[in-house]
Amino acid sequence: MFSRRGFLGTAALASASAISGRVQAASIPEAPTMDKVVMQPPLHPIGGPDYRPVVTLNGWSLPFRMNGDWKEFHLVAEPVVREFAEGMKVNLWGYNGQSPGPTIEAVEGDKVRIFVTNKLPEYTTVHWHGMIIPSGMDGVGGLTQPHINPGKTFVYEFEMKKSGTFMYHPHSDEMVQMAMGMMGMVVVHPRDQSFRPVDRDFVFVMSTYRVDPGTYLPQVNEMTDFNMWTWNARVFPGIDPLPVRLGDKVRVRIGNLSMTNHPIHLHGHSFAVTCTDGGWVPESAQYPETTTDVPVGAVRVFDVLADNPGDWAFHCHKSHHTMNAMGHEVRNLIGVSRKDLAKAVGKLAPDGMAMGSTGMAMGNMEMPAPDNTLPMMTGTGQFGPIEMGGMFTVMKIREDLARDDYRDPGPYKFPQGTVAYEVASPAAEPTRQKPGGPPMKNMKM
Repeated sequence: MFSRRGFLGTAALASASAISGRVQAASIPEAPTMDKVVMQPPLHPIGGPDYRPVVTLNGWSLPFRMNGDWKEFHLVAEPVVREFAEGMKVNLWGYNGQSPGPTIEAVEGDKVRIFVTNKLPEYTTVHWHGMIIPSGMDGVGGLTQPHINPGKTFVYEFEMKKSGTFMYHPHSDEMVQMAMGMMGMVVVHPRDQSFRPVDRDFVFVMSTYRVDPGTYLPQVNEMTDFNMWTWNARVFPGIDPLPVRLGDKVRVRIGNLSMTNHPIHLHGHSFAVTCTDGGWVPESAQYPETTTDVPVGAVRVFDVLADNPGDWAFHCHKSHHTMNAMGHEVRNLIGVSRKDLAKAVGKLAPDGMAMGSTGMAMGNMEMPAPDNTLPMMTGTGQFGPIEMGGMFTVMKIREDLARDDYRDPGPYKFPQGTVAYEVASPAAEPTRQKPGGPPMKNMKM
């Protein structure tokens, strides 16, 4: 854990003379790290314009220090170990101890100075995706700047010219470095506090990985056949819920740095897309949605009024994206006799298990799996197996949450008579007209 108060008062770690002549008199700020995999409390502003800080699913916001009128941050690119969910850890590359890296928050008009230290085994850069900045700060290795070699520190300096939601990622050996988890989010708050305020503000970035069962390292050459679909490098049931107070206006900011689009769906509510990485959507152009598609390399932000209490599923609507370690080559055996199949399989593999003849429901199955591998579908709710994985979590809307309380409130207490229930026998089949019978009365032919 870090202490922002301690961070703001810390001394220099090293001379900046090797970084840039413009900041020779300055020092490199400390680089906080994080060892937690759950959502950290919002980092409220100290001095300057006030704003509603974001909370990052399974993540945190990077503290800064003031140096004159500059906000100074320090990112460290380095190998990390990320727990996708309990029972599975993966060797990734990231920033400041985690993948994805911490969220960077600032205010429209801020002057920011971001130090980037490279502790990777190869060179890197940082590109500030969607942000309007000088060309020499754009972070494209070889085109707009030299690559940052291992052990070196570069500094990026620019003004936050517009508010909105953006991303950061390398533009240096991009295929490998992004496939290894190097990415993060940038949130620039409006300087005008009255501009589209919300009560709760969540942010996360989506990424995908091919991690073969029993292994710890992503296959960075994979382009289409992924088996781990993550929000902030976590999969259900390891993804944080979104605790929300009934009546809150909620903003959810979603970045997509995976290799495919994701139709993101929220149950129980309609919402409006209010912002992209290109800017704010005029209110006259907004319309109600329950699902929004987030393209590759894009940001979508939606605002929703949390006026319907309960536990509401929030997920990607591509069914394979709500599974873990999905083997796409598994054959469809629906309708095949499991008894006959089990006999045949048993002769070849005595420990084998025939499955899938009536579907793939896994709530009552226990199957052996390699170490460091998650079930395809998992999670348990108050009524039994949830049977989800990957890009799935729950927005938990409660009447009794405090303003800044982001703790998991637990399962929803359903009012009596509001849960679907079993009936003793099915209703009688409705009378249907037989083919070729007389036309119905009053029907125009």
